[in-house]
Amino acid sequence: MKSKDVHYVCSQCGRSETKWLGRCPDCGSWNTFEEEAIQSVSDGKHALISTLAKPVSLESVVIDPHFRYETGIGELDRVLGGGVMRGSSILLGGEPGIGKSTLMLQVLEKCSLGRKVLYVSGEESPSQVKLRAQRLELKLSSIDIFCDTRAEILESLLTSTKPDVVVIDSLQTLSSEELPSPAGSVNQIRYCSTLLVGICKQLGISLFLIGHVTKEGVLAGPKVIEHLVDTVLYFEQVSSGVRLVRAAKNRFGSVDEIGIFSMHEKGLTAVANPSSFFITDRSGATLPAGIAYTAVIEGSRTFLVEIQALTTLAKNGYSRIYSERIDTARVTRVAAILERHAGVRISDQDIYVNVAGGMKLSEVSIELPLALALWSALSGKSLPKALVSFGELSLAGEVRSVGFPEKREKAAKELGFTRSLLPRALSHSPLNQYPCATIRDALEACTKLG
Repeated sequence: MKSKDVHYVCSQCGRSETKWLGRCPDCGSWNTFEEEAIQSVSDGKHALISTLAKPVSLESVVIDPHFRYETGIGELDRVLGGGVMRGSSILLGGEPGIGKSTLMLQVLEKCSLGRKVLYVSGEESPSQVKLRAQRLELKLSSIDIFCDTRAEILESLLTSTKPDVVVIDSLQTLSSEELPSPAGSVNQIRYCSTLLVGICKQLGISLFLIGHVTKEGVLAGPKVIEHLVDTVLYFEQVSSGVRLVRAAKNRFGSVDEIGIFSMHEKGLTAVANPSSFFITDRSGATLPAGIAYTAVIEGSRTFLVEIQALTTLAKNGYSRIYSERIDTARVTRVAAILERHAGVRISDQDIYVNVAGGMKLSEVSIELPLALALWSALSGKSLPKALVSFGELSLAGEVRSVGFPEKREKAAKELGFTRSLLPRALSHSPLNQYPCATIRDALEACTKLG
């Protein structure tokens, strides 16, 4: 018997309640419970994965030698951990119009060599998809398209055709006849995702799911979807025409890698020289006040980035901090260390912090260059143009060492930097080093070098 009871389901985490609640007890979200008529689906025919036999030893399990293959797009392969795993499920989220469908069409065209690929469109007609593919100058005969959003129809199609790679565009358009709720609801997303991920794992199909994001920038739908898939990718726009792909979850690789793409008329292309992409090209002999350079590690890559700071006298005696690319709490802590241990009065200033190119920085090594940028902006003194710095600041005003200093200095030397301000000297360094023990020592070194 199908239950006709009305339940209230949280749109963020999927918790079900018999009555409406203002705040979800699980995820803490407010006003997220939605009324749904829930049917009990308990036939058990849609197992996520099953061996259909007795337990076996891991030693006897046979691994396909071609279990991973490259997509043909190097930046995406880097984020995925070297390529796509057979039978894996990948959830790609991003803002509307950022290029998710464009990227997936390019992936299918690259993967079509020797493989059968399928593009399932639930938002666009076949003619609209063809027009995009023609604009991207893709080989149209290599991509099959199917337009239907019914989960049972898709299950039957995948079972009969057995493609190697499938793209579902998008997850929020799927619906099942087993549930009375509309497409995009929590139960529909959860049920359809479980159904498709399970059939793809059993058949060895690589599945890409395109998902919408909320206004907060997180994937829409219950969190159980992120736990269900193998990889969760976020597609971000950092500046005009530049996109970043980063992994929030990856069962088959690191989550520290990022892929950098530039959007053109012919689609997405990899950035040629990402190491220097986030540095502004300046022809002058001196830097503007408030500019500091640092080297950050993202996965296996080293990027040289430019931290920008601006300070202005606070109005009405109440200071504020504006920082999108660096956590505001970190900026507040570094400013407090400057004032307490370096004698730099900054509490009466409004602070503006930015990162050139729009890259978000979370590594602890940016604290020393951030402090130097704030001091430079407040004092009006420019830092040396060929100086790169990195180090963690303790609450006692000490400059602590960070990982991979040799790798950071090597990348800086390749881009023309000649001097480095760092916590501890290295035995073999390609740059002229100026080690400092405290933040006061760092400011004194910058004054002498300038």
